[in-house]
This record gives sequence, structure tokens and C-alpha cells, in this order.
Amino acid sequence: MAETESQELEVILVNEQFYRAFESLDIREMEKSWATDQPVKCIHPGWELRSGWAAVRDSWVLIFNNTARIGFEVTGVNTFLHQQMAWVTCLEQVTTFRDESPQVGLVMATNLYLRKNHRWRMIHHHGSPVFTRTGRDPELN
Repeated sequence: MAETESQELEVILVNEQFYRAFESLDIREMEKSWATDQPVKCIHPGWELRSGWAAVRDSWVLIFNNTARIGFEVTGVNTFLHQQMAWVTCLEQVTTFRDESPQVGLVMATNLYLRKNHRWRMIHHHGSPVFTRTGRDPELN
């Protein structure tokens, strides 16, 4: 396997780990996905920009504390690598539970990763709500 293909696979796996950390609703697991020593940024759907690990971490804690359960079906994953940077775009089908009633929504996400010390860590996450009649973007499937 070529080095580029190997690194692309690493990024795909790190991106999957990010969503498993999100589903865990555990800030310690989420922290493992992020480059906490870098100038990270995060934009959750409908939220303002959060800059710096302290603000980004607080946003995850707020989400985790107000979510009983969450699940993701991630499709349309596209990756691009350039030197020590990688970005992933994907469609998140998000199912959340605040009580027993599920809420399903679509979010288009862009996740940026930095490779440092031979490990990929997230430096930016941006999620935007998707409003379509069918609930699926044909270009992403």
C-alpha cells in the first residue's frame, strides 16, 4: 500500500473514531480525537464559532450533558490530504434522544485533521444542517 493510501486510511479511521467518541457522550473519549494543544475551532449546527480547546471542550460537555443518547450513520465520506493536513467531508444522519423520542436530522460536516508526531488529530469540526425533501443528497450516496 502506498504511503498516501495508508495515510488516507488512517484519516478515515480517525474520523470514524471521532464519531464513536461522539456517540459515547464521554468527554475523555472526545478529547482523544482533538489536537488539544493546537488552535482548534468548532461550529456545531446553529451555533457560533468556538475557538480554543477550552471553548470547544465546553461545547461538547454541554451537548453531552443534554443528550441521553446519540447515533450516527455517516455516508458520502470524502478525504483529501496535503502534507500534514487532511480534511474529510461527510453527511451525518444524526439520531438523538433527549427522552424516549428520537429526533433525526441531517448534517453536512467538514472535519480537519493535523498530523503531528505520526498521529492525526482534529483541529476543526464544522456541521451545517441539511434540509432536503428526500432527506438524502444524491451526490453523497
